[in-house]
Amino acid sequence: MDADDINPAQDAQAGEALARLRANLATLRGTGAAVAVSGGIDSLTLSAAAHAVLGAGVAMHHATSPAVPSEATERTRALAELHGWRLEIFDAGEFADADYRANPVNRCFFCKTSLYGSIVRRLAATGVIVLSGTNTDDLGEYRPGLEAARLHGVRHPFVEAGIDKAMVRRIARLLGLGTLSDLPSAPCLSSRIETGIAIEPATLALVHDVERTVTRRLRPATVRCRVRADGMVVELDPGALAALPAEPSGLLQEIEALARRAGEVRPVRFAPYRTGSAFLVAP
Repeated sequence: MDADDINPAQDAQAGEALARLRANLATLRGTGAAVAVSGGIDSLTLSAAAHAVLGAGVAMHHATSPAVPSEATERTRALAELHGWRLEIFDAGEFADADYRANPVNRCFFCKTSLYGSIVRRLAATGVIVLSGTNTDDLGEYRPGLEAARLHGVRHPFVEAGIDKAMVRRIARLLGLGTLSDLPSAPCLSSRIETGIAIEPATLALVHDVERTVTRRLRPATVRCRVRADGMVVELDPGALAALPAEPSGLLQEIEALARRAGEVRPVRFAPYRTGSAFLVAP
């Protein structure tokens, strides 16, 4: 993708936001940048903008782990090949951290510490700046990963340019990312595990399998398979929840069979989707 191919006139507000973002990224010319790419719309949009501005001066770094859906890795790899991005794929090693696997309320701090620490070590003493796709909407939530970012000197160009999630999507369309601009939010699979329940790769694989099964059967706008102390809860958007049969026994049996094969014997139920509902904070 060439910076000259971008047509800000298609969306004046997005064009102005993109101009601010490009000016922010231009400060890294001569220094270099490494974008931490999760495979979601925020980091992919930042990758596209950074490549347009910095060209060979930027590389994308994508970490694989049991908590990262394979679709995110495939999406990142495909876009890198399509647009000629320099991409590094690696294992950040968070599953070697007992603090992360214990799943405390600040689990994301340990995850991001592993991620950013791995990128910084890979860059050694190059002086390259690590960038994240954090946007201004993220600042209004409890995000312990932001503290890990601060400790590793990570910059957040969307935040610095005053860009929120909705504007990220508009910029994505402006940058030619097409249908990816409507990509649903997809936090890591560990976010489905209730605080205090240990993070196990087999459980994350089950969560992923359940969500893919439900997606295949119902085509929901949003689905989250939550693993809780009192059972598994499949959360759905209102439309998908309304489309469930009065007695969804067939789908429940399919989910329960997946759970048994994974060694998880928990009751399964459906519920309305709630953002971050597996995240528990003591009163």
